[in-house]
Amino acid sequence: MKYIVVLGDGMADEAVPEIGGMTAIEYAKTPNIDSIAKESEVGMVHTIPEGMAPGSDTANLSVMGYDPKIYYSGRSPLEALSIGIDMKSTDIAIRCNIVTISDDDVPFEEKTIIDHSSSEISTEDAAVLLEAVKKELQNETYSFYVGTSYRHCLIWDKGQVVDLVPPHDVLTQKIGQYLPKDDKLKAMMERSYEILKNHPINIERKAKGLNPANCCWFWGAGTKPALSSFTEKTGRKGTMISAVDLLKGIAIGAGLDVVNVEGANGGLNTNYTGKMEAAASALLEKGDDFVYIHVEAPDEMGHQGSIERKVKAIENIDEFIVGPLLEKMRASGEDFRMMILPDHPTPVRLRTHTSDSIPYMIYDSRVKSGCNVLYNEKTAASTGIFVDKGCKLMDKLLETL
Repeated sequence: MKYIVVLGDGMADEAVPEIGGMTAIEYAKTPNIDSIAKESEVGMVHTIPEGMAPGSDTANLSVMGYDPKIYYSGRSPLEALSIGIDMKSTDIAIRCNIVTISDDDVPFEEKTIIDHSSSEISTEDAAVLLEAVKKELQNETYSFYVGTSYRHCLIWDKGQVVDLVPPHDVLTQKIGQYLPKDDKLKAMMERSYEILKNHPINIERKAKGLNPANCCWFWGAGTKPALSSFTEKTGRKGTMISAVDLLKGIAIGAGLDVVNVEGANGGLNTNYTGKMEAAASALLEKGDDFVYIHVEAPDEMGHQGSIERKVKAIENIDEFIVGPLLEKMRASGEDFRMMILPDHPTPVRLRTHTSDSIPYMIYDSRVKSGCNVLYNEKTAASTGIFVDKGCKLMDKLLETL
């Protein structure tokens, strides 16, 4: 038996007036998902534990079968694992986004966050910018590491876990009240703006109509993580396929293999086909029992507030991942179970995450009956099937409940 998770990050949404009061999942043309939905178990699951922030970190830990109340030690430490940082027990890892803030002639505290991803900046350009910051600000206490696209890491030697606000939670707002209370971190953020605002790369980006990547934004502080082995916990050997360091870090911490797919970038134009082919290879050639295909695009489009692009991301998942992978699995003759879901909602109206429950579906190639509904938030709520803790969902998929 093979087990597959297809996770569209932030795919769930609210009813959107511009598309007739439908959600993005409901409105998207997804013939491949539709073809198996009526034979699937469709229900709702709550992935964010009470009192915890609705992040992709806590939500994906839940979907992977790890209770965030037990295993979560911060977002950035998981990304540090993926980057290859050998954290000490006394280190604090902090996410270092390179964001776009307004370049109007006002004090730093009165500027606003325009774009948390700097027009989805390439890793190559971001690395050059981070090097300029690193040259001036890195010392024995603070070390900068390049991640992927706009997502990077700061290691604070003998630091402390401090409350820091995610930039995507305060888009279009003045930044003053959301800056770090720690004076040194705040000063480094402000200095990063001075370093980056007139950098040649940003002058070129503005000339091209792209948002300048002009400020480091710190958030997601945490300590060195300690996840138990996924294989020892479940008896299944598996692979993670994702473009983002967070998911790769979770996989490394859990002892899963990680496949780096060329052209996979976390954006709308990521290499969907490459991800599908990597999953098929892991299952049918390498002999893995389990694959986790994570697609960041719906979440990014939700943060951008674009319902059109979010719908397109969902349609791409259906066309280039779900459909071809179903064909390959059926042609192989292997029995398989496929779970399709988001990790959390990222409503385009809010442009950030919420803690609301999300819809899931589990298809079993051996079973020809199910809930007899299509897959979306409304139908999933109508079946009456509800999983109160997201960390129970993996046992349900793997039939180990």
